[in-house]
Amino acid sequence: MRLSFSSDTVTFDTIFTAMATPTQYVKVYNNYDEPILIDAVSVDGPYANRFRLNVDGDTNRVVRNVEIAAHDSIFIFVQAVINPNDNTNPFLVPADILFSYNNKQQRLPIVAYGRNAVYHLPTYTHNLYQLYVNRRGQIDTLWIPFSIIDCNNWDHSRPHVIVGYAVVNSNETLSLTAGDEIYFANDACLWVYDSATLDVQGTMQQPVLFTSIRHDGYYDSLPGQWSHIWLSQGSKDNRIEWALIENGTYGIMVDTNVNSNPTLDISNSIICNHSEEGIRGQGAYIVGDNLLVYNCGTALLDLHFGGRYIFSNSTFANYWHYSTRKTPSVVINNYYAYNETTLFPRPIREATFRNCIIYGNYGGSNNSGEIKFDQVEDCDFNYSFSHCLLRTNIVDNSDGTLILNRDPLFTDTKSNNFTPKSDSPAIGAGNAAYINSPTDLKGTPRNNPPTIGALEPTAQESRKTRKSR
Repeated sequence: MRLSFSSDTVTFDTIFTAMATPTQYVKVYNNYDEPILIDAVSVDGPYANRFRLNVDGDTNRVVRNVEIAAHDSIFIFVQAVINPNDNTNPFLVPADILFSYNNKQQRLPIVAYGRNAVYHLPTYTHNLYQLYVNRRGQIDTLWIPFSIIDCNNWDHSRPHVIVGYAVVNSNETLSLTAGDEIYFANDACLWVYDSATLDVQGTMQQPVLFTSIRHDGYYDSLPGQWSHIWLSQGSKDNRIEWALIENGTYGIMVDTNVNSNPTLDISNSIICNHSEEGIRGQGAYIVGDNLLVYNCGTALLDLHFGGRYIFSNSTFANYWHYSTRKTPSVVINNYYAYNETTLFPRPIREATFRNCIIYGNYGGSNNSGEIKFDQVEDCDFNYSFSHCLLRTNIVDNSDGTLILNRDPLFTDTKSNNFTPKSDSPAIGAGNAAYINSPTDLKGTPRNNPPTIGALEPTAQESRKTRKSR
């Protein structure tokens, strides 16, 4: 007689040392016509003390006299805690669940991959004035637990884990380089404070990663697992190049600019899978180029309270499937609402889109599409679209610019492949004068004339598309 299991190994994806892991489980089956009495269940091996079992509710280190009735099963829940060490690379922590019964033993492997990390844990709690407005148009005042980042001694050799709010303090610059990884706990935030700067310089091969601490199974692309990157009022000269920002509530929240430079200059980056918005500008000055922003629960790009915004060679694609989306992908607003009744005009000085795709699965009222102009009268509302492919019926090309209200024919929206197919109307429809980089987001050389959006189809992709037709 042998026990059967629901999986051949209990596996923990990469976990950070000194942090309790999510609980994994395995079902143990008795497929015979008579009961099996297990004398003892325990964890065995040199790393046995890194794991804890719960065997049908019993949490002792050794669980004895467990009976499984004929053709029945039990659950075993497993949790791991990996101790820190000197390794900078992930390391293997193996063990076995040992079953002793009928004068024999049977083993079920446990495998965990540990990583050491630098932790940013709250050391202060203060009633801080929340500088952004909640979705009811009201100003929040919250008790926020926060830590202050030592920017001068940032360790680039290990991932960083943020719990609570981690603050880049006034007159400090947090410089992140190729391969840096920042992981966020639930509701955690990277807060770039007044007069502070965030400078992110990744590469195409090693983008800087901003993501959640959980990546096991369902959680790998689950939105809403952390809060946001906040470039708050007074932060200045922020720059992000080659970054992946995923799985938060907001991707980036950008407040009012304080000098003639952009509050945020962002390029060659992917922002995806956020439960609210990908980029939220609040009276800010943002310049974006070669961006792929996709799958957010409300808007991909929400430009509120006026400001100045310029986006080039970017793809905004929203095929959100976790719930019914009630907001277009791009929202442009020229006022500030207080208590939903009092409106304060805030001019949109510029909202320019060049060689951009804005498309998705939201039709809206009267099939208005993926762009919403939310404006009050007697306040500047300046916008332009040139050589863009849009889902909208409220933007025209009466000024002679090329605007296509046509499906971009993405390769596969279900697998988040937003490269246009070989017969896409985006191919060759861009303006080379707007190109700022010789390559697209994947490093593919730009065609002349270029494809609209962040991605050029390669010859290989074009052949695959033609073959599948």
